Amino acid sequence: MGEAFADIYGARVARDGLIHDADQLALMAEFERLRDGLTAPPPKRGLFGRSKQRIEVDGLYLWGGVGRGKSMLMDLFFDHAGTEAKRRVHFHAFMQEVHAGIGAARKRGVDDAIAPVAEKLAEGLRLLCFDEMQIGDITDAMIVGRLFERLFEAGVVIVATSNRVPDDLYKDGLNRNLFLPFIKLLKDRMVVWHLSSPRDYRQDRIKGSEVYFVPADGDAHAEMERLWGELAGGPGEELVLRVTGREVVLDRFRGGVAWATFWDLCARPLGAADYLALAEAVRVLMIEGIPHLSSENYNEARRFVTLIDALYEARVRVIASAADTPENLYLEGEGSFEFARTASRLREMQAADWGESKG
Repeated sequence: MGEAFADIYGARVARDGLIHDADQLALMAEFERLRDGLTAPPPKRGLFGRSKQRIEVDGLYLWGGVGRGKSMLMDLFFDHAGTEAKRRVHFHAFMQEVHAGIGAARKRGVDDAIAPVAEKLAEGLRLLCFDEMQIGDITDAMIVGRLFERLFEAGVVIVATSNRVPDDLYKDGLNRNLFLPFIKLLKDRMVVWHLSSPRDYRQDRIKGSEVYFVPADGDAHAEMERLWGELAGGPGEELVLRVTGREVVLDRFRGGVAWATFWDLCARPLGAADYLALAEAVRVLMIEGIPHLSSENYNEARRFVTLIDALYEARVRVIASAADTPENLYLEGEGSFEFARTASRLREMQAADWGESKG
């Protein structure tokens, strides 16, 4: 047996100057149960043959509002889970991998294209951790239930974080009745734990900090890196979003926080659907290097307006560096009059309590 999770949590609180949260501490007993199951010998079974022995540990579905520490706690469990046969992945990236695998299986003429994908995912794996689980696409909704069932049958323990209670996944989605068996599967095979702390720790870490830096120079970059460390808590990974048959890729993402340059977001042929998908996937977006805008970069400016509208409506927290204040970014040329609303929104989004209702 490893060190008690209550002690691991206490050491993390002391090391990083966190607030000792009784709601988070209560979860440590569940982590102990999960680790006990993972370190025990797995039941004998064929890869997808059901065992007569009921698995005592199937998984954990950890949900709650933004900034409650879900990703931090999952990382703490992942680091001390007692097995090396483990994987942590953002849910969007995972589903992108699944779709690619299904497409390849179909090209080979496989009748049940999900089976080889699940088999490959489960190979040598005991623990699979998902961050930011959400279902917003009918195709994902139709796939994910069968996929999880096969992973459970293979003895894989699944831990997931989400802002939504299982019953609200794919809420109001097309043909949602077909998705309801998956919700029942989650509740039958995973402990559903509500992290109900009243505090938004991510918002607390931003409050009092500047979130819009002028000019976009080395000092601004250093401040954004500092905030990244505060909010993301580690190195980023690639986030791939599928939108109407194409991919939107962000190179740096972790725990609901994404970092991109203005040109990454606005120099590519992206549109409202892409930005809406991005706004759904992230809780904080760091935009580096917003330039002065004019008729010379009108297409980029128009995309920027669409991006800010999507982020504003979704109440995503924005941290940015820019060539000038919002009101002075776009002073003349076609589109400058309409940009006044975007400038106003950028200013409003700098408020200390912006984004508190996100999630």
